[in-house]
Amino acid sequence: MEVRLYSGLEKFVQHAQYGKPIQLELSAGTTAEKLIEQLGIPKEHVFSILVNGNHRKGEDLLEDGDRIALFPPVGGG
Repeated sequence: MEVRLYSGLEKFVQHAQYGKPIQLELSAGTTAEKLIEQLGIPKEHVFSILVNGNHRKGEDLLEDGDRIALFPPVGGG
């Protein structure tokens, strides 16, 4: 599974870089929330979860080969 972190979330994961893929092996039945927890990212810092380019919820199950992108809340006008 491939995970990309954006807009400051990479600071929570050792050796992670903005937008660069991290390859992970996760057990079957892992949810997006569990992935975020395993990465050590506080869940309140994650606002948007994209799986294969589609918005997903934290309780959604992830599958082998998924491409996940995590984003924090972003402000602007």
